[in-house]
Amino acid sequence: MEKFYETTAIDYVNGAPHIGHAYEKILADVIYRHFTQRCDNTFMLTGTDEHGIKIQKTAASKGITPKQMCDENSQMFKDAWKALDFDYSKFIRTTDEQHVRVVQHIFKKLMEQGDIYKNKYTGLYCSGCEAFLSEKDLTEDGLCPDHLKKPEVVSEENYFFKLTKYKEAIANHINTHPDFIVPAFRKNEVLHQLENIEDISVSRAKSNVSWSIDVLDDPDQGIYVWIDALSNYITAIGYDVDEQTDQFKQLWPVNLHVIGKDILKFHSIYWTGILMALGLPLPQQILAHGWITIDETKMSKSLGNVISPTTLLEHFHLDKPDAMRYYMATAAPCGKDGNYSDKDFKEKVNAHLANSMGNLLNRTLSMLVKYFDGDVKPEFKIDSPLKNKAIETVKDVMHHFDYYEVQEAAQKIMLLVDEANKYVTDSEPWALAKNGEMDKCGQVLTTVLDVMCVISSLIYPYCPNIAQDMAKQLSYDLKSTKLQDIKSDNIKVGHLIDKADIHPVFLRIDSELADKSKKK
Repeated sequence: MEKFYETTAIDYVNGAPHIGHAYEKILADVIYRHFTQRCDNTFMLTGTDEHGIKIQKTAASKGITPKQMCDENSQMFKDAWKALDFDYSKFIRTTDEQHVRVVQHIFKKLMEQGDIYKNKYTGLYCSGCEAFLSEKDLTEDGLCPDHLKKPEVVSEENYFFKLTKYKEAIANHINTHPDFIVPAFRKNEVLHQLENIEDISVSRAKSNVSWSIDVLDDPDQGIYVWIDALSNYITAIGYDVDEQTDQFKQLWPVNLHVIGKDILKFHSIYWTGILMALGLPLPQQILAHGWITIDETKMSKSLGNVISPTTLLEHFHLDKPDAMRYYMATAAPCGKDGNYSDKDFKEKVNAHLANSMGNLLNRTLSMLVKYFDGDVKPEFKIDSPLKNKAIETVKDVMHHFDYYEVQEAAQKIMLLVDEANKYVTDSEPWALAKNGEMDKCGQVLTTVLDVMCVISSLIYPYCPNIAQDMAKQLSYDLKSTKLQDIKSDNIKVGHLIDKADIHPVFLRIDSELADKSKKK
């Protein structure tokens, strides 16, 4: 791959980050880290969406300015992503001066070329969605299906984007690019929405929504959320109406937008239409992920089941976020909904990260020290079906990531871990040592350690800290090894490790050592 440019949705800063936000960022980061292992030129964009009526009202209720609230809440999102080791390249805020300036000129360009026009409008407005809805969008009771609230009737003179002008071209693109929408089962849903599409409002009267970017030459109008928010994907990398930066030319079109299924319509239809109007190449793919429920129940403030990602780390005394990253990234098949529960979290990460993977490395290194003082001899290096299986797994994992099947890729990794554990159990290196068959014992241990190097590369996107700890104990160059270049022979002949340097890479959550309160 020449380059890999990935984005997440930018988060609305009307509240604090929760586990739903964290799910998207972890999923996106796992995909991103995987492709950094295959490509040198990579870029990850995330950020915050900071304009609109909800922010205006919430800030007023707190007695602070909208900008003050945006500054405070945007920092909360940054702090949360730092705690989760989200490896983004840039964090954009839609209040950034550069973004504001370019959005104004995008709006002006579209207006000058006839793609934006002014019109009086009466429609059903959902403040939760920050969108106008049609009667067909509502439930039988006349409610917004996502927020279960009745939209208000709004009459304004606004600017509209001629989305209907691009309707046929959008449908043609979706139909001729079967990989454009991931997962594929969402394609028909989008095409159905497109059938009933109308021109969309892209401004609001400043008298109703004052906290917005001004429309140039019309100070009574503010640029509405979609041109403002969606344009971040190009403004962040140097797009300008008159001249593009080298970075923009290098990175655009984006390889992957990672978003929630609830905003797929805006990305696959609205954003596609805006880009067509700007004469820009379209995104290569849009991944619409599902939602995370809590104990099989949708998150809700009224139910009191909204979980902060940092609170979860603190609750389980996790110094590093790897366990949470692994659990969340593997919570659901591609595009489907997933679920979080404390019980399942503990059971899954203890079984996979501590009992299976961590214990395999720990006991193998311990036997190498016990029987060979931590040395690897030339005669220990042999070919093995297990090592061949490891290389096959690398190819399988890469294939799954090509389709953003993150859960499915993790399952392949854990199958390899299980194969390696079975190999140790069946080979019984302790029995070989007892019987004096030392070369065979060393061959078994070295084979497993060679495979553990491969596993550290494959698990790195999910668990970067655990992977680097594994690689350090194996003296394996994790950072410089591209996935397509991985070999089955990784452990160097000579002294590998001393007893003092062997330690568990992940402690069981319910173990005394993992519980800081018990340590004290």
